[in-house]
Amino acid sequence: MKHYNGRMEVITGPMFCGKTDEMIRRLRRATIAKQRVMVFKPAFDVRYKKEKVTSHAGNEYDALPIDEAAQIPEHLEKDVTVVAIDEAQFFGEDIIPVCQDLVDEGLRVIVAGLDMDFRGEPFGPMPILLAQAEEVDKLYAICMTCGEAATRTQRLVNGEPADYNDPVVIVGAAEIYEARCRKHHQVPRKKDQ
Repeated sequence: MKHYNGRMEVITGPMFCGKTDEMIRRLRRATIAKQRVMVFKPAFDVRYKKEKVTSHAGNEYDALPIDEAAQIPEHLEKDVTVVAIDEAQFFGEDIIPVCQDLVDEGLRVIVAGLDMDFRGEPFGPMPILLAQAEEVDKLYAICMTCGEAATRTQRLVNGEPADYNDPVVIVGAAEIYEARCRKHHQVPRKKDQ
């Protein structure tokens, strides 16, 4: 049974703040409530298991890996009432109308993703999804430098902060990323030539 009103929930924050854990918690509650759930994730995210979303803490939930947002409606099974999308920032702008269409059809859509890239700038479609959501939860991690609340993701290259001009997307975990507070987040900017 579809929900009377569709809704979008966005769970966001830096790496290591518990976004996927929170999404999995909501999915387990939906399953207990006998709601049909489907979870989608980017196919290129192979840090853990291919057909599961897995948190850095080790919690996991079955997921369908896809290459692009347009595949979500194509793979949506009958009677699904809850759709979850992990790492939404990687799907680009195409995820926005897909989410809106699902909500318009009466589905509960749970989106998890980074709100900022390693530069501290808005990440892909996330600002629009945050603005369109009925519910937004911004989670915080712990700064690996000072222990304060961390709102940013620090990318490291050979133990040093990545340069501003480095590629935005490099899939990895604790080996190349840390959570940092605003004060300790560093992004060396390449000087104009």
